[in-house]
Amino acid sequence: MNYTPIKGSPTRFIDPEILSRISNMELLARKIVEGFISGLHKSPYKGFSVEFLEYRPYIPGDDPMRIDWKLYARSDRLFIKEFEDETNTCCHILLDISNSMEYASNHITKFQYGSILAASLAYLIIRQRDRVGLYFFDNQIRERIPAKSTQGHLITILHSLENIRPGTRTSMARPFNEMAESIKKRGIIIIISDLLEEPETIINGLKHFRFAGNDIIVFQILDPFELTFQFKDIVELEDMETSERIIIMSDEARETYLYNLEQFRSILKNECGLLRIDYNILATNKPLDYALFQYLSKRSARK
Repeated sequence: MNYTPIKGSPTRFIDPEILSRISNMELLARKIVEGFISGLHKSPYKGFSVEFLEYRPYIPGDDPMRIDWKLYARSDRLFIKEFEDETNTCCHILLDISNSMEYASNHITKFQYGSILAASLAYLIIRQRDRVGLYFFDNQIRERIPAKSTQGHLITILHSLENIRPGTRTSMARPFNEMAESIKKRGIIIIISDLLEEPETIINGLKHFRFAGNDIIVFQILDPFELTFQFKDIVELEDMETSERIIIMSDEARETYLYNLEQFRSILKNECGLLRIDYNILATNKPLDYALFQYLSKRSARK
């Protein structure tokens, strides 16, 4: 299903740069998700909003504990919250914390953006009463938080996201294989990374997850400068993982860089298409509602 931006959705007005200044991850995730949900209820895609939370008028005999008293205070009418009775969806979020994720041309790094996205997804997933786990990786798995669905578990995830720091170099082969082997229950794998790795290594890792029966959503997080190469004149570039430096003429390098980037993206897009993997590119200056919608779309397809 194609995604059409929702005009007037509250998340449309939340600049990621502003979000990065909020240090409380729980407040941040709640603000993003509740704004997204508010916009979703106003969208033509009612199926997604109804799936995780809907209201109906109170009928005498209903359990008063299920009345939404906050909604009553606003509307002076009694409504009952209705949730889906059961769900078996288990989600695993894999967040890249390698040094390359620390790049930023403005005020928000790819690492900050990815962390905010991971927090928002975790908040949304647990709000739906699904289970969610979180893995941090660079060239190995740095931390594992097994999948659960409780509010206390959400707090654990959000605190970890507040405290985690970037690691070392990217190498996806080992952590992807280890994670694929350790995840026993089929579910949704969400990968958040800049994917600055050889395409063959990335695809081989994704195949391991896919062949185990998992659905996969890939979010490639890139800075606007990485997507457009807006550098000017003579610049010195430093590899954030090897500290190697080169001096280039921006105008001469731009065409070659953009061509290579398009080739790289084309390979990933085509290979993911063959594997039925959702591959998405997110710039760090864009709101997060698209990513949240992609998750809901994949979850709905599973059910």
